[in-house]
Amino acid sequence: MDPLAATLTVLDYAAVAVFGASGALAAARRKHDIITFGFFAAVTGVGGGTLRDLLIDAPVFWVSRPEYIVACLIAALAIWILGWGRGRERLLLWLDALGMAAYAVVGALKATSLGVPPVSAVIMGVLTATFGGVLRDVLAHEPSILLRRELYVTPALIGAGVFVGLHALDLPLAVSGTMGFLAAFAVRSGAILFGWQMPGFPGRTPPT
Repeated sequence: MDPLAATLTVLDYAAVAVFGASGALAAARRKHDIITFGFFAAVTGVGGGTLRDLLIDAPVFWVSRPEYIVACLIAALAIWILGWGRGRERLLLWLDALGMAAYAVVGALKATSLGVPPVSAVIMGVLTATFGGVLRDVLAHEPSILLRRELYVTPALIGAGVFVGLHALDLPLAVSGTMGFLAAFAVRSGAILFGWQMPGFPGRTPPT
């Protein structure tokens, strides 16, 4: 395996594990049992990639490679053992930002490699990076990330867009992938550190 492929594989597993840990944290806040920890972790970790593969008519990645599920379960067990706390949740917030940025690129890369058109490949990157979090919030009865004004979907869109755009210009994969990752992570970092938000609808609220 060449170094770039090895790096992408590591990022893929790391992103799945981080998203899995965020699912387990949602279970921890609700005081669920260890089985629910694992379920939340697995759904969150592989949810986005599963939707991507179904939409582009590709074999669902974790079915033939169950080690992805194992990574989610290990993350859930780590949260169960270490417990939940503000400090760990803050750390996980940053790890989640790294995972989101990596998954935006990895998802768009897989779609592109299978001949998906550029615009659709960007959407696949966004879904890969965010849909697991949507499922996590639904399962945990928490406000969905889609209903929050904090920047989360937008960084994934920017990262996937930068990657697909540069890849279409025939830049080396290492360059386009790195630039897409950095773009997504930079915007998400701004949201975490400075509270960046998208502007709300400026019009008047319709009468009830």
